[in-house]
Amino acid sequence: MYRSIIAGSGACIPENIIRNSDFLSHRFYTQNSVPEENTPARVIEKFAKITGIFERRYAGEELSASDLAAKAAAKAISDSGIGKEWLDQIIVAHNFGDMKNGVSSPDLVPSLASRVKRLLGISNPSCVPYDLVFGCPGWLQGMIHADAFFKAGIAKTALIIGADTLSRVLDPRDRDSMIFSDGAGAIVLSYEEVNEHALGLLSATVRSDCGEETDYIHLGSSLCPEKPGHARYLKMKGRKVYEYALRHVPLAMKECLDKSGYSIESLKAIFIHQANEKMDEAIVKAFYGLYGIAEPPENIMPMCIQWLGNSSVATIPTLFDLVRRSALGGYELKRGDLVLFASVGAGMNINAVCYGYH
Repeated sequence: MYRSIIAGSGACIPENIIRNSDFLSHRFYTQNSVPEENTPARVIEKFAKITGIFERRYAGEELSASDLAAKAAAKAISDSGIGKEWLDQIIVAHNFGDMKNGVSSPDLVPSLASRVKRLLGISNPSCVPYDLVFGCPGWLQGMIHADAFFKAGIAKTALIIGADTLSRVLDPRDRDSMIFSDGAGAIVLSYEEVNEHALGLLSATVRSDCGEETDYIHLGSSLCPEKPGHARYLKMKGRKVYEYALRHVPLAMKECLDKSGYSIESLKAIFIHQANEKMDEAIVKAFYGLYGIAEPPENIMPMCIQWLGNSSVATIPTLFDLVRRSALGGYELKRGDLVLFASVGAGMNINAVCYGYH
């Protein structure tokens, strides 16, 4: 049988570390554009308790999202052992294109995937580059896309990248701005013959709700009423996102696992979008609850949000690469280990993938 196999992985983690203490000089406003009653120190304290975030990474001014994507991609290609000219597809998941500092409009033409192909020096005209905008689940959706192309006989290899520079669409007056960060993660996915049933991409589930949910994460004006101009910033209805995710993500994860034909006891790791520590923990607990299990096993969910923040489409591939390289203490993967990927984000969109580690 043939399955989609992760042949290599890589990540680009920016060097600029932004700690919570760097926000002490900020003056925060409420969602009603009223100055926050709490001091910045108190706002930051509450923020860290809820999200688990103590620091995050921002890209240097000279780097764009496509630069980060290319750096992560080069590592994934090298790790895979597959020559770059043998790639059939380059899929880049992102949300805002190549945002420049001080420029409020995104740079989307040409596509980031085309820019990555150029940066990697790939000359093969049959290697098709395209972008995917699907909110935070975009990278995982890229895996689902590539798997479908493989099964259709259109391609055999794909470079799938998640990259964003969210630091360039943040409102410094909004406490939610402390959640987001920059980064890129990538894999090379290859369609290969496998002799073991438990290897490769086993199943997938996707859900999308586009009623009032479309406004839960959006671009909007600064919370500061005195801030001039027409710049748009990343905005989030945190409570709505939390409630939506807790209601629907565990169900999508269960559907995906059940499709795989494997039991909950077989699951070795859950790679969930690094959105918010408390939210991710609640989602995983609710997922196990659907199987009548009160508490998830210890160390089932590796996390990097505490020091990398929420880099949207880059969070899962970055986390996976860290674990794959044994760079995250206490976690390792062995051949045949069953893992579950899951993500939720703007749209609102949800997806999940069951994968047998190769």
